[in-house]
Amino acid sequence: MTSLSSILDLSAARQPDHAAIRLDEKSISYQQLSSAARRLASLLTSRDVRRGDRVGLMMPNIPAFPVAFYGTLMAGAVVVPMNPLLKSREVAYYLGDSGARLLFAWRDFAGEAAEGAVDAGADVIQVDDVDLSSVLAGHSAEAAPADADDTDDAVILYTSGTTGQPKGAQLTHGGLTRNAQLTAETLLQNRAGDVMMGCLPLFHVFGLTCGLNAAVMAGSTLTLLPRFAPAKALEIIERDKVTIFEGVPTMYAGMLHHPAADSADTASLRLCVSGGAAMPVEILRGFEQKFGCMILEGYGLSETSPVASFNHPHMPRKAGSIGTPVEGVEMRLVTDASDHVPIGEVGEIAIRGHNVMKGYWGKPEATAEAIPDGWFRTGDLARVDEDGYYFIVDRKKEMIIRGGYNVYPREIEEALHEHPAVAEVAVIGIPHAELGEEVGAAVALKPGASATAAELQKFIKDRVAAYKYPRHVWLVLSLPKGPTGKILRREVRPPEHSDAAAHGSSPEVTDAGVRGSSPEVTDAGVRGSSPEVTDAGVRGSSPEVADAGVRGSSPEVAQ
Repeated sequence: MTSLSSILDLSAARQPDHAAIRLDEKSISYQQLSSAARRLASLLTSRDVRRGDRVGLMMPNIPAFPVAFYGTLMAGAVVVPMNPLLKSREVAYYLGDSGARLLFAWRDFAGEAAEGAVDAGADVIQVDDVDLSSVLAGHSAEAAPADADDTDDAVILYTSGTTGQPKGAQLTHGGLTRNAQLTAETLLQNRAGDVMMGCLPLFHVFGLTCGLNAAVMAGSTLTLLPRFAPAKALEIIERDKVTIFEGVPTMYAGMLHHPAADSADTASLRLCVSGGAAMPVEILRGFEQKFGCMILEGYGLSETSPVASFNHPHMPRKAGSIGTPVEGVEMRLVTDASDHVPIGEVGEIAIRGHNVMKGYWGKPEATAEAIPDGWFRTGDLARVDEDGYYFIVDRKKEMIIRGGYNVYPREIEEALHEHPAVAEVAVIGIPHAELGEEVGAAVALKPGASATAAELQKFIKDRVAAYKYPRHVWLVLSLPKGPTGKILRREVRPPEHSDAAAHGSSPEVTDAGVRGSSPEVTDAGVRGSSPEVTDAGVRGSSPEVADAGVRGSSPEVAQ
């Protein structure tokens, strides 16, 4: 019976004075983090929060998050991480669906949090200090942390599905602890002397497990960035001598294409890890060449804690591959009828192992559909080679069927990334009266680059089969992204005046008024869409998915 929070106590006992968390000039030692977490557990006990109760955390990447995260676990309660940009209606849904009794909310978002909490019948504790010091004043650090079974819920993490309301994945103490241990010991191989970059949102499973928990497991230092911006990230890498950087492809692209990249000192980097979405090979090669640090890709989902496969450091790396399953995890490819798929052919990834969620909170039917036979169906299509390396093809629901032919968006995006002016691209299916779907591509250009939609269409037409190339190409300032910076194809919309073309008239290309990148594209490859982008045919991100970090942070929080 060991709580996930025990990893903090162990590191605090081994190296009490070593820096656990940094935020610019503020540094918190392992002993201070452990003590603060125990005080928070005492606070929860004083408010009659009991074992198994749910507690919401609605905070950006500031030290208060790990304090509240481990403190909630020490109290025996279950953490419900929430995007700080949620609106009151969404807050009410998360709290109501999970049954959370209490919500910690960062001051900049306390209004929406309070309004949603009232509707859900929950209480709110407003967080005004980046380290929660005011809230914790007067509470004891002497209480012993609660024990937990491996199968007890530690986190209920809401997934942003493509349809319907988000579902809460029940992640257990045993599953999260094992995933953090595997990540730290066999994948990152991080130690106490490592400084890890915490720009992935901690309310997201990638940042939570591979960033926070893996760092604490090994006694490393996690340096936080509340809102990702390429220039700030490069500054922190140089300032704090970051040795391990974890990010999604758009973060790597943002740093690679930023004007500050040429002068940045990134010599301290020894390992970069990419996940959350498939990384275009051109971005991977360009980043490695410029910064001299190898990128290893991995794969996982909220429902798998998240790590399921990885390009292991002790094995040959295959560019474009998500690697092989991690220890104790099995992966296979199946058809819709659950039949096995031969090597080299496309099938849906199914996963079985210690990392798979217990189920969707309060949704037994959805759980049975996702895990019909002990194997979790991911919805991701992939191929596996003769060496057991998996290669993501695309999301099952995002595959385009044009006139009976399957078109995988990632293949077209990879080809467009080979154009020297392209920074980001999203390929989507557009309804077509005769073909069922037509292929469309929204493209954002690199800072200062110039290319027309017609030029890009010709470029891709020469590189893929005739039925695959996009008949509709349009330029945008940036693409809509989720909380980690992952491009959201489902949020992309073609320009309104292309509707007629999508239903049977001639193919169309449009520049949508964009000839080059704006400062927004230059500034943050992972920001939510601006109103200008909406006008260019890309729907702006919703509150749940906007920004890689947080908008509107106070001066205390790094911008």
